[in-house]
Amino acid sequence: LSPPGDSYGVLPRPCHALVLLNPQSGSGRALDDFQAVVQPMLAEADIATTVFVTERPHHAHEKVRDEDLSQWDTLVVMSGDGLLFEVVNGLMERPDWKEAMKKPLCILPGGSGNALAASINYYAGYDHVAKKKLLTNCTFTLCKGLYTQMDLVSLSTASGKRFFSFLGFGWGFISDVDIDSEKYRWLGSARFTLGTLQCLAKLRVYQGRLSYLPMATEQGSSPAPRDPHTPVTNDHIPQPAGTEAPGSPPPDSLLVPLGQPVPAHWTVVPEEEFVLVYAIYQSHLGTNLLMAPAARLHDGCIHLFYMKAGISRVTLLKLFLAMSRGTHLDLNCPHLCYVPVRAFRLEPRVAAGIMTVDGEALATEPVQG
Repeated sequence: LSPPGDSYGVLPRPCHALVLLNPQSGSGRALDDFQAVVQPMLAEADIATTVFVTERPHHAHEKVRDEDLSQWDTLVVMSGDGLLFEVVNGLMERPDWKEAMKKPLCILPGGSGNALAASINYYAGYDHVAKKKLLTNCTFTLCKGLYTQMDLVSLSTASGKRFFSFLGFGWGFISDVDIDSEKYRWLGSARFTLGTLQCLAKLRVYQGRLSYLPMATEQGSSPAPRDPHTPVTNDHIPQPAGTEAPGSPPPDSLLVPLGQPVPAHWTVVPEEEFVLVYAIYQSHLGTNLLMAPAARLHDGCIHLFYMKAGISRVTLLKLFLAMSRGTHLDLNCPHLCYVPVRAFRLEPRVAAGIMTVDGEALATEPVQG
């Protein structure tokens, strides 16, 4: 299912799953698809389900934050990536978050983007598929009951908000497409194609400063696998052991407060005019966008892309078309930069444009992760 050396857990048999389902996600077919495609497969695999249908934003967040989760072996999200973002952040707000985060999570694609589902399908070595076939593949993975680790990225903003993100953080062109195309949800994934063409027509430039901590690559090798249970710390910022109170969220050991300059060993990008900045931690940005082909579920790496101002609309469109096959970096476009990092900071010059985390809109302000 994923590179050798990954350690797996296996769900018990019989298994009880809590299914969190957003009936409005994507083109509004999630409940029908669950009953027609998913439920028969789960019944055969001896997986009993309790279905929780969300009725409003933050409904799933509150459910997993406040509920006794011990009665379920796994939490299943049948929706787009936005509902899983709610679930992850609800779990991280619990006083027992360390235990709660060990509960296996499953994503079943019911939205229009379905980036994490497409990424898992890719890591599992399945052919590129979409819609019902992708849903069938993801349900089959759940039926097999195998689970493994996944990285989260801690994001904090200048106004004091903190989020835990599993997919990506964006500013500029890609985030504009994501949010501007919301009004075409009924089109399913075609909403992104229409949104891309509309945003190309009014291509904007965003001013700000981007800084990052590059991955430490010894002799050009890939980063060494790490024990997922040891916190990542940074030699330059010693963390006193055991200072955080029990139940408090994990410390941001690689970051200094947003009001202070980034540490001297960070890289500051010389350009300050961007078409887009996107920090992604999974392979896919959407069902048909293979943005970071090198990404894996827990590689301890943020795959940072930024596009400098001055790119033509034709070149930008070519890059997006190539991204459907994951070959955009082969075009060697001088405006598109890619760097694997462990942390980043983005300081917009003015509060222009939309920022997104896992596809959800944020107010534009300084942020680091």
